[in-house]
Amino acid sequence: MIAIDWGTTSFRAYRLDAQGTIVEARNAPKGILSVAPGAFPGVLEAEIGDWLGDAPVVMSGMVGSRQGWVEAPYVACPAGFEEIAGGLREVREGVWIVPGVSCRDAAGVPDVMRGEETQVLGAGRDGLLCLPGTHSKWVEVRNGRIERFSTYMTGELYAVLKTHSLLGRMMEEGRPDRRAFREGVARSGEPGGLLNHLFGVRTRALMGELDAAASASYLSGLLVGHEMRASSASRIVIIGERMLAEHYRDAAQGLGIEAELVEPTCGTRALFRLGAMLRGTHANK
Repeated sequence: MIAIDWGTTSFRAYRLDAQGTIVEARNAPKGILSVAPGAFPGVLEAEIGDWLGDAPVVMSGMVGSRQGWVEAPYVACPAGFEEIAGGLREVREGVWIVPGVSCRDAAGVPDVMRGEETQVLGAGRDGLLCLPGTHSKWVEVRNGRIERFSTYMTGELYAVLKTHSLLGRMMEEGRPDRRAFREGVARSGEPGGLLNHLFGVRTRALMGELDAAASASYLSGLLVGHEMRASSASRIVIIGERMLAEHYRDAAQGLGIEAELVEPTCGTRALFRLGAMLRGTHANK
């Protein structure tokens, strides 16, 4: 079968064998923001047309959003393979879109995810899973089902502050400074709160305590630290691209949290199982 992660900025396709192993992968900067309405079938043909045939295609991510190919309505938590399979949307013969997942917090405020649910289920882990990124997800899994989750705009806030705020004027991209990152993580646990801590990024630079590259790492550590402390976890599973996942593991270690890393391609295992369910069989993977 063919598994596709079609997000906001990128298109990732994986050709899987009969056991669900990745035998070929393709990436393209063809996220949904770059695809005109009605042009999704053409992009699919252009990128993997030579793969298409009798094999089912199962897609996850923002391709199922209101701005995507078609909207695949959210499935409410708790949600596992059965609930998600029940929400699959066929957009052309043999091509299916995975629905997103929704939940509400204790105050009744809604939260949503699209794409991360396949990584979470594909990881095959119960407990608390962290998926760092532009909008980081913290997901509670029990007996293979997503019970609830929370979203943190950590990555987006970092980008906004670095690009559009006074803090960014004293920063520049450079080699990540691990010491400064860890200092930011530690600072996140001190009195004052996030809004006060953020101004300290500027004042520490003004006083010569942080250079331009270290300031960026300190800001990153500060934001990740505040995000991670909100979980009150003692053990987490981190799913993400290697460099970002290692940053989160570094922060976890600084907070005394045990962390296990899982490759983001674990999502293909969930898509493979959903494809098997479409064929009326269950994959033991």
